[in-house]
Amino acid sequence: MVSVTHPPGVEEAQLPILAAGLPAEARGQLEQALALAGRLYGVSKLGSGEAALAHAIGMAQIAASLNLDLETRLAALLFAAPAYLAEAREKLAADFGTAVAQLVGGLTRLNGLRLLTRQQKGGGVEVKAQSETLRKMLLAMVEDIRVVLLRLASRTQSLRYFTDEATQGARREETAHESLEIYAPLANRLGVWQLKWELEDLSFRFLEPETYKRIARMLDEKRGQREQFIAAAIGRLKAELAAQGIKGEVYGRPKHIYSIWNKMRGKNLDFAEVYDVRALRVLVDEVKDCYAALGLVHHLWQPIHGEFDDYISHPKSNDYRSLHTAVTIEDGRALEVQIRTNEMHRHAELGVAAHWRYKEATTRSDSAYDEKIAWLRQLLSWRDEITDSAEWVEQYKRAALDDTIYILTPQGRVIDLARGATPVDFAYRVHTDLGHRCRGARVDGHLVPLNTPLANGQRVEIIVAKQGGPSRDWLNPAQGYLATGRARQKVKQWFAAQEEADVLAQGRAFIGRELQREGQTQTNIEELAQKLGFKGGDELYFAAGRGELSGRQLQVALRGPVESLPAEPEFHTRQSKSAGSGGGILVVGVDKLLTSLGRCCKPAPPDAISGFVTRGKGVSIHRVECPNFRNMTAKNPERIITAEWGAGKADALYAVTLVVDASDRQGLLRDISEVLSREKINVTAVKTLSRANEARMSFTVELAGVPQLQRILTLVREVPGVVGAWRG
Repeated sequence: MVSVTHPPGVEEAQLPILAAGLPAEARGQLEQALALAGRLYGVSKLGSGEAALAHAIGMAQIAASLNLDLETRLAALLFAAPAYLAEAREKLAADFGTAVAQLVGGLTRLNGLRLLTRQQKGGGVEVKAQSETLRKMLLAMVEDIRVVLLRLASRTQSLRYFTDEATQGARREETAHESLEIYAPLANRLGVWQLKWELEDLSFRFLEPETYKRIARMLDEKRGQREQFIAAAIGRLKAELAAQGIKGEVYGRPKHIYSIWNKMRGKNLDFAEVYDVRALRVLVDEVKDCYAALGLVHHLWQPIHGEFDDYISHPKSNDYRSLHTAVTIEDGRALEVQIRTNEMHRHAELGVAAHWRYKEATTRSDSAYDEKIAWLRQLLSWRDEITDSAEWVEQYKRAALDDTIYILTPQGRVIDLARGATPVDFAYRVHTDLGHRCRGARVDGHLVPLNTPLANGQRVEIIVAKQGGPSRDWLNPAQGYLATGRARQKVKQWFAAQEEADVLAQGRAFIGRELQREGQTQTNIEELAQKLGFKGGDELYFAAGRGELSGRQLQVALRGPVESLPAEPEFHTRQSKSAGSGGGILVVGVDKLLTSLGRCCKPAPPDAISGFVTRGKGVSIHRVECPNFRNMTAKNPERIITAEWGAGKADALYAVTLVVDASDRQGLLRDISEVLSREKINVTAVKTLSRANEARMSFTVELAGVPQLQRILTLVREVPGVVGAWRG
């Protein structure tokens, strides 16, 4: 243990204050902690310039003023022990108990967020959103809410230290700004009012010294007159309460400069128009007495219209309850009166801290303790106290705190994600294009698989490719790459867009070939589309790419009907044995109807199918899950017709697309072809694409049906280097 000299008598003088409200036996442990803190810290100073020992004692005094338990006061005294003591956690646990060691460890982790909280400058929506996320992160990263209360006490002590004129400088303003953005709202959420008000007033004093002094001067100029006015109002109200048999306490309420300035700024008021500059507070025993006292106040003085709030019937989001009213007395001056029960007052003054009474025999598994922690950890998912925007309210109600994790970008921005999210989810949360091009990830500097679940406070860096898109494997739930619906939807949209682009390209090529064949390459595509009943050129290309437009229809549109032209088959794209005529399909309710299999989805038995009545070429048969079919259904639901597989021919074959993703290597295409050859599969088309040592191959094969396809997929997946194989 480190031994450092320290001023004698410092610890002993503080003991009565630090032990206030605790059992007599607690004094010994506090004395032991003070002695250890004195030896460890000595005359060392914090980054702010404050002596570490003075800061520790100040924190512990604030914890005592909040009536916090012994463990919290001990942790306050030993807050910096890990910086001075090797194996601090084990030694603190041995001397003061596991709970104290955990509180000190939690406080050390929160102090590590200082680099993030210092960055929250400015008043823009993005900065406010990041401040909100940081406040939520502060609670999410601790297992015990007392750690947050200790952090608030530490910040309050730092601001008290900065009141010394000798501590002026940029560090003081930076600390004040951070306190106003992060810690004062956090204290407000938790209902720790006495810290909230002190954090706000001291921060405001350092950031706006002239405005602070002006308001303080206005409060002080007529102090004697105001005190005389308050005393008279207190005496009159006390007498009325006693006459009505209502037991209560009445006293003047202290004024907080920052709240006065906020009200002046928010409501565009002059100082004279701020009603709560002169204010009373009434404390009674029961709720019914609150409303009885309110009636007396309104009987004595004239209520000011629009200045009454009932926070008892409708508590604030942090469970604040009280009656607020403003009245005008006989000489025309305004007076604010707050009325509440003693229990409501204890909650308002000390917030959750008033309830933290830990019995020495209480264990960590105590259900009341766990329920209190759970309640506190939900507070930050409630309404934002700074911005009343409905959009913000909805945004931060979307998830309970315990279902959310907070991840850091390399730049220090905080991203909130659902618990179980992976680096791929993180990438899509930051930016859609970052998700599409994601190829790897570093978590806290270490490379990890893309399906690794992330944890609170980790820093994630995404490794990207210059171009490319997501992998279809990401959509496989069994592989665990995606945990959020947002990311899954983005991946699906990318593949849908790619398929749409492919269909459009195929349609353009088909139309181009037909126009070249007819010698009419200068034809206006928009006019041609309208002739064929389409709204524009893109619709014409899509129809051609989906196989809904034949060469015959184009010829008729380009040249007009030609009687001498021999009748040609409606669908004739290549020579093969496949059942392209759809002869084995039954269209319900219609006999001998021309049918064809859609080239976009290539249905095969026993796929669930449906028909779409095309213009001039009968019924096009599609798989019911085909995206093109769904689009056509949405636009023309009246053209959908029920279809099912008939007996067909015994040797009928169906064109099916087989897509393979693999690590590119020499001989890959040969090995896959050998598998298809062994199974006596007829391949009618092959398309390959290689990029950055990755290959994607598309085979059009003829099969008897889906069962045979499943066998082929299984065999292809066993080929060395193949990452995935699926039906296109």
